[in-house]
Amino acid sequence: MYALVDGNNFYASCERVFRPSLNALPLVVLSNNDGCAIARSNEAKALGIKMGAPWFEIRHFVESHGLVALSANFALYGDLSDRMMSVAAGLGHRQEVYSIDESFVDLSGIRGDHTERSRKVRQRILQWVGIPCGIGIGQTKTLAKLANFIAKTAERKPGSYPAQYAQVCNLGALSQAELYALLGATPVGEVWGVGRRLGAQLKEGGIATVLDLARMDPANVRRRWSVVLERTVRELQGMACIGLDDQPTAKHEIACTRSFGAPVSERDDLREAVTEFASRAAEKLRRQASRTARLLVYIRTSPFRAQDKQYSRSIVVPLRRPSDDSRAIVQAALSGLDRIFLPGYLYAKAGVMLLDLHEASQCQGELSLDDDEPAVSAHRLMPVLDALNQRYGRGSMLLASSGLAGSQRVWSMRQQRKTPGYTTCWADLPVART
Repeated sequence: MYALVDGNNFYASCERVFRPSLNALPLVVLSNNDGCAIARSNEAKALGIKMGAPWFEIRHFVESHGLVALSANFALYGDLSDRMMSVAAGLGHRQEVYSIDESFVDLSGIRGDHTERSRKVRQRILQWVGIPCGIGIGQTKTLAKLANFIAKTAERKPGSYPAQYAQVCNLGALSQAELYALLGATPVGEVWGVGRRLGAQLKEGGIATVLDLARMDPANVRRRWSVVLERTVRELQGMACIGLDDQPTAKHEIACTRSFGAPVSERDDLREAVTEFASRAAEKLRRQASRTARLLVYIRTSPFRAQDKQYSRSIVVPLRRPSDDSRAIVQAALSGLDRIFLPGYLYAKAGVMLLDLHEASQCQGELSLDDDEPAVSAHRLMPVLDALNQRYGRGSMLLASSGLAGSQRVWSMRQQRKTPGYTTCWADLPVART
């Protein structure tokens, strides 16, 4: 038996923890460069604002409906996520943190009423952390995910499901008739792993609801579609095919990309940005104890500025040997940038993606016969670099080619609506007045 704990409108809920005046107001959180909506409160959803909606298309709601827009504050969201996950872990004996706002908890062997236990944990998360969440329980992870959707929808849209399933929905405690009624009332597109395109194909084949899919013969599903959908059908039938992964898997690719706060035309400004992005990616690489053998660097203009000349180019640069050294990775990224850069364009975005990742302990070694080897080994220098940035704040130690102007750099993100780091910065600690 699994439970899925999922924070409601997570980024928006985090902003409301320290600003309760935003409760009941339509609220959106904008992407890194205040470009588009990446989180919406229920009130904003009711206005018809879609996920990913460009800010310039929804800005009129500020005047007409009192819409509040805030810049993303990922440091705050990450800290509140850690707190929420630590409380949610008390629900069972194993936990898989699936994303910043979702975690699966293994309930096998846990005695007592799982529904009542989940309601107490949900209330504890709300009281201790301030984040409202929904909890779904099922025999498999797919059923738990589906139960979570029902729990959150029943709360957000009264009447869509019976009220007793709001906030916490335990599919494992239902009779077969009650379970079929819920599955029959849920569109097939809401099943975990059924995307928009596959959902449309299933509907064309007469499979409109989750119940229709759950009643299909897995063997036929495998022949007609794929083994992945067959696994989904078996999970809907109560056969656990996806285990709990309580250890995060290493990423196969690591990317760091950003849109610029203002158009960039100078090569030196682009070199600063690419240095910053490559350094961030290298830091993530070391965190998962991997090395990269190739990287991709790209630059492009804005497709939304039709009046400008358009240009987009990327290049893959192999490293001489797999490395996690920021100096080698940045050097390769800058060499790629020099080969694709063309003057006379207003660049709007750049990015670096690390490819062909290997575990650091399994990389092929070779004799070093060059005289230009770094005086200090990367395996000693990079941990010191990371430790200093961890202790004194990101950017305390950096490569000089990333520039020293901080947030005043031409390409720096706007983030004009960013809230304070209430829980991550001493200077931003909230003050309670009585």
